[in-house]
Order: sequence, then structure tokens, then C-alpha cells
Amino acid sequence: MRLLRNIRRKLVDSGKFKSYLIYAFGEILLIVIGILIAYKISDLNEIRKNRIVEIKIYESLYEELHTNLNVLDSAIVRYGNNSLALESSLYYVGPKSGNLTQETKDIIVQIKFRNTNLRNEALNSINNTNKFEFLENDSLKELIAAYPNEMNVYNIQEVKIMNIVQNRLQPVIEKHISLIDLLPKENKKYNHIKNFGQQSNYSDLLNSREYQNSVIDQLLQTQIQLTYAKKLRNKTETLAIKLKKELKG
Repeated sequence: MRLLRNIRRKLVDSGKFKSYLIYAFGEILLIVIGILIAYKISDLNEIRKNRIVEIKIYESLYEELHTNLNVLDSAIVRYGNNSLALESSLYYVGPKSGNLTQETKDIIVQIKFRNTNLRNEALNSINNTNKFEFLENDSLKELIAAYPNEMNVYNIQEVKIMNIVQNRLQPVIEKHISLIDLLPKENKKYNHIKNFGQQSNYSDLLNSREYQNSVIDQLLQTQIQLTYAKKLRNKTETLAIKLKKELKG
């Protein structure tokens, strides 16, 4: 800087005012260029930092979606099997209800329900924080923003099925079916309760309106859920493929 001041002073002292102006303008131009370069470097560093954050977001979300794909595959199989079991139990309503094998009885009283337990930690972290601002890919942003609604539709339907099982089907089964049937047949210490306890009545169960309506309702809702599961899996796979492509880059 001292050298530059000395040059300016010599130009002024020598009366070369025009040369001084040209030199001063050049000096200002160099300063401006230096400032612009500094800003550009700062911007590039910021872009690089944002890209690192963006990649980490994509990686955590991709891992979550990959897990959900496996979970949904299992759910699709489970809901498909549940539909078949519910249809089978309705087949024994009527005259056939008095002549049932043990296997058939097991199918009729099968009231298993299991949550799918889809993961959404990474997804919630993106949509509920400022992480969404780091995403540059607009098509990915649209898919990520829409995905929670697809999950909510699935989860709401699953709760509906759970309520049918727990609040309607299970009580009517317990009304007609005794847990005595679950006791080991070969253990003699249970002979007394088996001989004198209240016995199961599968015929009354199968021919009760409460049971029939509950099974039919669960069947219909399960078929709907199976459709939702397949749709959600397709959405999940599409998003996962786009994320993988973005990560490869």
C-alpha cells in the first residue's frame, strides 16, 4: 500500500494528472475485482457446505425409504394373507358351522393385528425444520413434500383396521369362544376346567350378526389397505430411485 501511495504522489508532483486518474481508476478496479473474487470464493464455500448438508439429508432419507420398502413388502404379503383368511372364515357361516376341524377353528378365531411401523424420522426432520431449504432438486422437493400425505393415508387406514379388530371382532369372539381351547391337550392338570368350564360355541359365533359384520368390515378395509400399501410402495420406490440417482450425481 505504501508503494502505491508513493506512485500516486510522484504522479501528482510531476503534474501528470491524466496519468494519475488512469492509475487511480486502475487501482480502484483492482480493489473491486479483489472484493468480487473474495465474495465468489465465499459463495463457493457456502455452496459446497450446503451441498454437503444436502447429501447427508438425501443419504439419511434414502436409508429410511429402503427400510420402508422392506417393511411394505412384508405388509403387502400380510394383508393379502389376512384377506384370504377372512374370506375363508365367512365360508363356514351357516350349516357348515357345526362341523369344523381344529385348523378351521384356528382360522376363524385368528384376530391378529400388527402395526406396519413405517419409519419417518428423516422425513419429519426435513419437513419440520429448515433442512428443506438445502434441497436444490425441485422434483425431489415436490416428492418429499407430498410423501407424508401418502403415509398418513396408509396409517389412518391401519388404525381403522386395528379398531375393528380390538373393539368389535375381539369382544364378540371372546363372548362365544373359551380360552380353554388354548390349553395343552396332553396336560392332565387342565382336565377339570376342560370338563366343567364353559365351552366354546363356534356355531353361535359364526352365525352371530356382530361377528359376520365385523369380519366383513375388516375384510373390506383390509382390501382397501392392500391397495394403499401397493400404492405407497410404488411412491416409496420412485422417491428412493430419484434419491439414489441424485446421490450418484
